[in-house]
Amino acid sequence: MIKNYIEEANFEDTGFSYTLSLISGKHKMVILYCLMEYETVRFNELKRYLKNISDKTLSSNLKQLETAHLIVRREYPQIPPKVEYSLSDRGKSLMDVLDQLCIWGENNRE
Repeated sequence: MIKNYIEEANFEDTGFSYTLSLISGKHKMVILYCLMEYETVRFNELKRYLKNISDKTLSSNLKQLETAHLIVRREYPQIPPKVEYSLSDRGKSLMDVLDQLCIWGENNRE
């Protein structure tokens, strides 16, 4: 079925391609998974979860996910600055897909 769908349409015009464009990269799915597990997370907490990620890379990935409306950034007007990230409703709707990836990985781990 997927093969026929790809053959009939230009791959870039498929929903599959669009979804991948939003979550592709080394860290985006891990960020989304952390937000699913912990709901609201601060920047430094995310950095601890992802371990070997630079501030610049994490910041860039968060901005891209926010631009895609998959996460919400909430900034509190205080000193020192406090910023929290959480899944948007659109991001929450993607969690069933990530759950299925986890299930598949658990069931097919060699």
